[in-house]
Amino acid sequence: MVSPSLSRNDPVFSVSIAAQMAGMHAQTVRQYDRLGLVVASRTRGGGRRYSLNDIAALQEIQTLSQEEGINLAGISRILELEQEVKKLKRENSRLKSMANRLKDVLLEKQAAERRVFAAGQDGSIVALSRGERAPADEAVRRSSALVIWRPR
Repeated sequence: MVSPSLSRNDPVFSVSIAAQMAGMHAQTVRQYDRLGLVVASRTRGGGRRYSLNDIAALQEIQTLSQEEGINLAGISRILELEQEVKKLKRENSRLKSMANRLKDVLLEKQAAERRVFAAGQDGSIVALSRGERAPADEAVRRSSALVIWRPR
């Protein structure tokens, strides 16, 4: 039984157990390891240990080989490309997140720079967009005062 605290990346399964779980012969698992299709962790004594993720990869390799008829060189290339896609997706996500943060900062800065306020003689203050005129209040119309506020 697998411990509930066991991570999918924890290398705990021997070659024979991993082979049994993946539905293949132990020699096939060793061959895939030698070819680099699945790389086992090693114990101090040199024994191979596989994780649940390794076993899932073994099952995928078997499916590609037996059901799809892809040779081991093709499978190796497919696995490399899948890893590259995962890496690029993580990088894309990171860059999108960074771009969104930068966009938010830029929009806040632009909004702060565009705020213009007009003050009437009665003390009322009106926020305006750049190029916009204050309401046609008689007090504002007579006033020539314009205050531009730029936060630091």
